[in-house]
Amino acid sequence: MSDTILIEGASLYGDTSADVLLTDGVVAEIGPGLSATGARVVDADGLVALPGLVDLHTHLREPGREDAETILTGSQAAAVGGFTAVLAMANTSPVTDTAEAAERVHDLGRAAGLVDVQPVGAVTRGHGGEELAELGLMHRSRARVRVFSDDGRCVADARVMRRALEYVKAFGGVVSQHAQDPSLAGPASCCHEGELSGRLGLPGWPGVAEEVVVARDVMLARHTGSRVHVAHASTAGTVEVLRWAKAQGIAVTAEVTPHHLLLTTDLLAGYDPTFKVNPPLRPQEDVDALRAALADGTIDAVATDHAPHARHDKEHAFVDAAFGMLGLETALPVVASVMVETGLMTWTDLARVMSTTPAAIAGLEGQGRPLEVGQPANLVLVDPAATLTVDRDQSVSLSRNNPWHGRTFGASVVATFLRGVPTVLDGKLV
Repeated sequence: MSDTILIEGASLYGDTSADVLLTDGVVAEIGPGLSATGARVVDADGLVALPGLVDLHTHLREPGREDAETILTGSQAAAVGGFTAVLAMANTSPVTDTAEAAERVHDLGRAAGLVDVQPVGAVTRGHGGEELAELGLMHRSRARVRVFSDDGRCVADARVMRRALEYVKAFGGVVSQHAQDPSLAGPASCCHEGELSGRLGLPGWPGVAEEVVVARDVMLARHTGSRVHVAHASTAGTVEVLRWAKAQGIAVTAEVTPHHLLLTTDLLAGYDPTFKVNPPLRPQEDVDALRAALADGTIDAVATDHAPHARHDKEHAFVDAAFGMLGLETALPVVASVMVETGLMTWTDLARVMSTTPAAIAGLEGQGRPLEVGQPANLVLVDPAATLTVDRDQSVSLSRNNPWHGRTFGASVVATFLRGVPTVLDGKLV
């Protein structure tokens, strides 16, 4: 394969049309009418060029649950979705709470070679919530861990959370919090608390269980001068806390998932475990608040919370089924439909919340860079006029818990390039 690729006629950020020449892993030239002897030509007429997407919140399941996903299959799903970097969450088996475990994930990601796989380290040993994990050793390891999270469990002890924030401050790390007060929403809670949860007889998960933890953590961030990140924000109340905290200059960032931007708790009326997710789907008023917050910058990023599960873990009665849904392959079409096609955001805005800002939060220096000469050639080509109907059986993920099955969206990923090498062309893995 040629080391040089010429992308002809791409619309940069949905605006200016230009050719883009990729050579030796970087953007070599941008302009009209480019040519290069021996270059592989990619026709991008009508396609939007964006920086490669970056996901702050991906569950790759390896090690421990390779029946649901592996680092290789998750990387394939990410590339198909337009991602060039993903952060692999720590709730594996064993938990990624040591330098050795983080380096193993890092090395498997490099071996797959389709996206940059950056391990997330656990905040506490074994996600037990009591004793800090090897935060410094993980950061100093070959994996260079910068983001730490007990995702799936809340760091509920304020003293432990404070110590974690103080510790990571020394090297510019960030703690990503799964905000769920266990005294208000226990492990069995699985439906937004309200009229529907009462009618269906499902244990309620009130929005305040998220909001009180977010409020506590932004105050701890202010006290310590450290950085806190709110994973999968899901309520209007959380948006209010974030807006206040940012106005005070507190170092807080937040993400929202594609499913919380579109799906509502009404879908649970059929007891379909595909729609069981943590935090739960919320009412329309929360969805509207999340969209507005993403548009105005109160919420900084979109993150998939890609959570693959084997069929035998998901196909149960709703209360007993595993939490989570797939997201990597469909994130861009969902966000484009909800935010760009509605006029709430531009393609430039989408690049900010799905590439530039996530890369900055995670400290990924070679990712989320602008489409400019000299920058790493990590980019994605999107067809904004495509009609994409999701078929879960066509997924490259090992799992099939896809909430978008049968839905049609108005944009699709055509090509993905990692440091100038195509990983996806014509929507298919290379």
